[in-house]
Amino acid sequence: MLDISPITDNASLSTRIYEQLKAAIANMNIYDEDVDLRLDERTLSDQFGSSRTPLREALTRLDQEGLVAIRSRRGVYIVRKTKAEILETITVWAALESMAARLACTAASDPELSDLHELVDSFSAARVKQYMTEYSDANIQFHASIIRLSRCQLIEQMTGSLFMHVRAIRHRTLFEQDRGERSVEDHRLIVEALEKRDADLASKLVREHTMKLRDHVEKHVNLE
Repeated sequence: MLDISPITDNASLSTRIYEQLKAAIANMNIYDEDVDLRLDERTLSDQFGSSRTPLREALTRLDQEGLVAIRSRRGVYIVRKTKAEILETITVWAALESMAARLACTAASDPELSDLHELVDSFSAARVKQYMTEYSDANIQFHASIIRLSRCQLIEQMTGSLFMHVRAIRHRTLFEQDRGERSVEDHRLIVEALEKRDADLASKLVREHTMKLRDHVEKHVNLE
């Protein structure tokens, strides 16, 4: 079930429902094997404490953005990409984050780069296995931080449209075949390159790190 709260302020009700639904969908792990992608209008209406009209207006906006699909006589479903689309999405993300890492080497301050240690250093291989949820969150924050530290608004905008899908597929696969443990070591090397201001190496490590995710999805993940 989506994590949403009742809306009591009637001002721009459909907009507020839209914003909350969009955020809730973005936080779902939509590529988990047992996820329920169907949205029930009656249940959502009860959760929001609203009538169906503003809810349907919000769902229409999400349908236009490609986040949900409204299917006649079948209901509303959260959209997830095909395997081919996911592989392409990860490839594009790898290119964008690689450039973000290159830019961060000159745009980010020393304290900002040092802050990345908080997302890396507290996790050993054993701790990753013990605190899977915490590391999954730290992993996403780590990659989002590199994007942010690039100081490139266009890269932030472009990755923003991909973020929900990359986040969800990372979450699903992070602990398959020891990917979590290997991810920790990759992150340490990336931080080291960033702090050395080695743009070529940081860019290369970030790109290779994300392409490992692509290779894993291609070989081991069934999304059909």
